[in-house]
Amino acid sequence: MSEILLEIDDLVVTYGSGDTSHTALAGVGLALSVGEFVAVVGESGSGKTTLANAVVGLLPESAHVQAGALTLGGQDLRGLSEKQWSGVRGRAVGLVPQDPGASLNPVRTIGSQLAEVFELKGSKLGRREIRRRCIELLEQVEIDDPARRLKQYPFELSGGMRQRVLIAIAFGLDPTLLVADEPTSALDVTVQAQVLGVLDRLVAEHGTTVLFVTHDIGVATDHASRIVVMRHGRIVEENDVESIVRHPQSEYTKTLLGRLRDGAPSGRRPPGAVIDADLEVVVRVTDLVKEYRIDGRRKHRAVDGVGFTVRRGETLALVGESGSGKSTIAKTIIGLTKPSGGAVEVLGSDIAHVKHRDRRQHWKNIQFVYQNPDSALDPRWSVRDILEEPLSAFDIGAKSERPKLIDDVLDDVNLPRTALDKYAAELSGGQRQRVAIARALIVRPEVVLLDEPLSALDVITQEQVISLLVDLQAERGLTYLFISHDLAVVRQISHRVAVLRAGRLVEVGDTGSVFADPASEYTRTLIDAIPGRRFEESLLTNS
Repeated sequence: MSEILLEIDDLVVTYGSGDTSHTALAGVGLALSVGEFVAVVGESGSGKTTLANAVVGLLPESAHVQAGALTLGGQDLRGLSEKQWSGVRGRAVGLVPQDPGASLNPVRTIGSQLAEVFELKGSKLGRREIRRRCIELLEQVEIDDPARRLKQYPFELSGGMRQRVLIAIAFGLDPTLLVADEPTSALDVTVQAQVLGVLDRLVAEHGTTVLFVTHDIGVATDHASRIVVMRHGRIVEENDVESIVRHPQSEYTKTLLGRLRDGAPSGRRPPGAVIDADLEVVVRVTDLVKEYRIDGRRKHRAVDGVGFTVRRGETLALVGESGSGKSTIAKTIIGLTKPSGGAVEVLGSDIAHVKHRDRRQHWKNIQFVYQNPDSALDPRWSVRDILEEPLSAFDIGAKSERPKLIDDVLDDVNLPRTALDKYAAELSGGQRQRVAIARALIVRPEVVLLDEPLSALDVITQEQVISLLVDLQAERGLTYLFISHDLAVVRQISHRVAVLRAGRLVEVGDTGSVFADPASEYTRTLIDAIPGRRFEESLLTNS
């Protein structure tokens, strides 16, 4: 038997009290052996993040915790004061959080934040030696030109680099247990694979035990040795990866794995369905160029001669790594930035020459759904206020008619009337994204741009929102430009795929054709990086 490092028994976590109390964990028991890589998977609200926060002592004050056992390396973690936790957190247990943008201090250099590692260790090293050690940490996580990176600020690094910095900080303290909470959910597939590869190597070199929280069971099957499946605050199944993949016991686990196997929601449009080529073109991009000035002198070409069309009722997916130009193209189409060259036509109008008096109509006809509903929805407004605001802005309907319009769009996105008086913080991630979609649809647009709208959602909620978008498209004849780094989602929702790399269009074609027989080696690289390869190999072995 391997030595047990982390032991949890009958862990109960509730928020609030009395009639308003909510049980986030209902008697969870779990043990991690030294050197294990255990992935905890489940949908939003399953309790996986609450479990991770309990292990690192970061539950909010509103949480009430009871446990038969909660020990790390034999130390009882129950009832520790914040001062006592500071002696455990970082040294014995490290944390790699989901959002490096919120975890790294934006006004301090990378070097100064890495140097804190040695302060926490109580090191008496001089400045030169600390700088050398910081460079070594960045080299370990495979960040290029580490000496230059020390002088940079977080906003000057890509998302993948920022996440590697957090990994470097965590491993710099050499913890016995590493808790990673959705560390790659916002990264494109190739960068995600690179970051997870770095994590795998460091775990192997240091012999670190890992508790890895993720909503992506494909990532879990590729990297973990054991998978714990959670739902509604309970563990519904746990086993080694091979057993989970080949012989799942719970229906919920089978549902999670089904998405990897089938690649599309049952009963919905099959992957690669082809749109009628005779339909009207509603978006036409021709030789689009977008340049930005750097340091007031040099020019950076973010988009370089891109051209494509989107037909009425079609979903065109723009895919590519961070920095490929996807979001820049979307902002140009909607009119938030002007092209440096080429042309963009939406519904027959050249957006570069839309007169000021006509811009309101343009923005009404083409709406945007952002990646993160938390930042897109005003936390001070109720759902009713959020949905009424665009009606007022575009002067749609008399005031007496607007409640009916709001009720109708709630029905469209399958939200109950009880959501109207709630605030965004009171809704689940999937519900918040439905509110964001409802806000875009309430003005009856013809074109909807969706910029990474599903990246922060678990696979079950993703499937629900995908089905919602497909149904709404069929009912309203909506045209979607769908931006995503998640090729598994793209395969489910799009008619055609346009692949971008470094601002250039690599290939464009029907989804089925692109996935089955990609024309470029870069597209093949993106497809090969889709999580779940270990799952697919197991299925092939079984067959």
